[in-house]
Amino acid sequence: MAKAKRKSNGSSKHRAKRSTRDAISLLKADHREVEGWFEQFEKTRSQERKVELADKICTALKVHTRIEEEIFYPAFLEATDATSVHHEAEVEHEGAKKLIATIEAAGPDDYYDARIHVLSEMIKHHVKEEEKTDGMFAKARASDLDLKAVGEQLQARKKQLMGERSSGTSFLESLSTAATR
Repeated sequence: MAKAKRKSNGSSKHRAKRSTRDAISLLKADHREVEGWFEQFEKTRSQERKVELADKICTALKVHTRIEEEIFYPAFLEATDATSVHHEAEVEHEGAKKLIATIEAAGPDDYYDARIHVLSEMIKHHVKEEEKTDGMFAKARASDLDLKAVGEQLQARKKQLMGERSSGTSFLESLSTAATR
């Protein structure tokens, strides 16, 4: 993994001019998108729609966790040395990935709604931890991490992973390989 570039100017004036497409903005946009799909899942009565939404949720979360783990978390750790925050996030990802694998393996069985609901609660907790005023995102903003450069790396990797998803099994194989690390 290439090292993240650091900001050349740490002033608050410079931060105010930061693009809206920085790393945190991109990650928060992912959070909002998945939250919306969880809400739709809870409201729908159509099993077909639930399966469609669960697939979107699981895919988005697999890609999101992957780009965070490969790019954002290492850059965050290097810029802040906030190991306890980092470790907690990694453990939360581990639990979510296991539940996602269970959901995908079992499909729409008697426990489907319950599993999606529990996944939703896990993700709500994780998002709250990352986005709180003294959470990972706030610590990243307060550091000298170049969030725009990291955002560009996240966007490129996300596009690559989604492209692999479109092409078939290579995406699933790459996720399986990452899950066993």
